[in-house]
Amino acid sequence: MKKFDYYTILEKITPLIAVIFALLVGAIVIKLIGEDPIFVYKTLFSNAIGNRDGWGNVLFRATPLIFTGLTVAFAFRCGLFNIGGEGQMYIGSFLATWVGFTFANLPALLLIPLCILSAATGGALWAAVPGILKAKTGVHEVIVTIMMNWIASSLTFFLVLKFKAPPTAAMITAGVKQMIPHTNEIAEAARLPRLYTIFKFLNIDFPSYNQINISFFIAIGAAILAYYILWKTNLGYEIRAVGYSPLAAEYGGISVGKNIILAMMISGAFAGLVATNEVMGFKYRWRQELFTGLGFNGIAVALLGKNHPFGVVLSAILFGILNYGGAIVNIYTAGRIPRELIMVLQAVIVIFVVISDEVVKRIIRQRRKTA
Repeated sequence: MKKFDYYTILEKITPLIAVIFALLVGAIVIKLIGEDPIFVYKTLFSNAIGNRDGWGNVLFRATPLIFTGLTVAFAFRCGLFNIGGEGQMYIGSFLATWVGFTFANLPALLLIPLCILSAATGGALWAAVPGILKAKTGVHEVIVTIMMNWIASSLTFFLVLKFKAPPTAAMITAGVKQMIPHTNEIAEAARLPRLYTIFKFLNIDFPSYNQINISFFIAIGAAILAYYILWKTNLGYEIRAVGYSPLAAEYGGISVGKNIILAMMISGAFAGLVATNEVMGFKYRWRQELFTGLGFNGIAVALLGKNHPFGVVLSAILFGILNYGGAIVNIYTAGRIPRELIMVLQAVIVIFVVISDEVVKRIIRQRRKTA
């Protein structure tokens, strides 16, 4: 009979311990501000997960974080720190937008898959650059991906000016130029339906203004795909082997360079798929301010999810709860509890995850030595 391993359980629940400690720290901060922590947390969680509208808002916010969390987690399994999710997301999303308004005459059956494929391809190709440099020359991927983020940001800003939407009829009448740097809207056929249309078909009451859309299921599919690739295929075995020990993997006949490039490209493809939520399911056009640090927040999501695809999904949902619930608390307290408190909570959670992870590892090593 297999012996019950308490240490493995302890290792698995360290993120939960970190979240509890972070909420306690948050409670102290709230108390110092002069507010009631119980009221604040009750308001936060009851509005975020206490009704269908709250869940819709939470999952809408969690969707892009699942993509960017997978970006970091997948590369990490190959021993790579892909900090370039922001840039890969920019390129993939812009490419999907361009396809969405350029091939507007295509039917939805063709245009939606084409936009999704363009988003993934854009992210993958942008991530291939640091992957190739790492594999061929040994240049550290962190430095290259950071620089690629800046290039992507500037390049997409240039492109958005090149493909800027013309002034509206009202602007022309008023003699005003189009000052907002955004593109034309993508075609109707390129847009992903929002979930309320499905709920309406099923006679389930759901608010039509809620922004949750089909992209959430694409994100869940991406997480399942990441798990399948990593743990059920030869490619995943090789990627994980390189992540554990490149020298041992090479000695075992595994091409380290090939797997680094492939891991970075798959990782970048996940980042590009953010377009499905932010462009195809939400704003229907490219705007630089759509992406408020989603790529960098993916690092925190991946860390909390212990770089496991299903952990990333749960972690992203938690961040979605904090994000949406924090906004509601800010409104209910008339701004006395700032939204920045949520950023503090997220940062504290990540710090506790990192600390508790290391502490638990040391405890397990020590206990097993003495066992």
